[in-house]
Amino acid sequence: MRGRRVEPRKGWLEQTMDPEWSDSQPIYRQLRARVVAMILDGLLREGDALPSVRMVAAEYRVNPLTVLKAYQQLADERLVEKRRGLGMFINEGARVILLRGEREKFLTEQWPTIHATIRRLGLTPQELLAAGEAVGSSSIASEEG
Repeated sequence: MRGRRVEPRKGWLEQTMDPEWSDSQPIYRQLRARVVAMILDGLLREGDALPSVRMVAAEYRVNPLTVLKAYQQLADERLVEKRRGLGMFINEGARVILLRGEREKFLTEQWPTIHATIRRLGLTPQELLAAGEAVGSSSIASEEG
C-alpha cells in the first residue's frame, strides 16, 4: 500500500490535537497518546502520513526531539513506518492492533473502578444504557448545532 503524501493544511493540528500539555506525564507520551486517539477516531488512517516532526514541534512549541521520541515509540510498536525521504506513515492494521491493546488496557485498568462504582450506586444495566443514549444524542445535537 502506497502512502498518501499529503501535507496537512495550516491549523490542521489545532483542530485535531489539544494544544495543552499536562504535567502528569512526559510530553512525548501525551503526543503518542494523541496520535493513537487520532488513529482510533479515524482521523488518521492506514497509509496516511503523520504530520512532520518540524510541523508538530513548531505548532506545539515543543522540542523536535520530543516529537521524534513519540514517533519513534509508535514505530517501535509497529504502528507506523519510516520511509526515507518521505516521512512516517500509518501501517496497515495499526487501528486493529490499537483497539486490541486499548480494550485490554481499559478492561484491566479502568473497568474495575467503574464497575465498583456502578455496583456501589446500585445502577442497573437499563439505567446505564439510557444514560449512554442520552449522552450520545446530546453530543450529536451539539455537533449538528
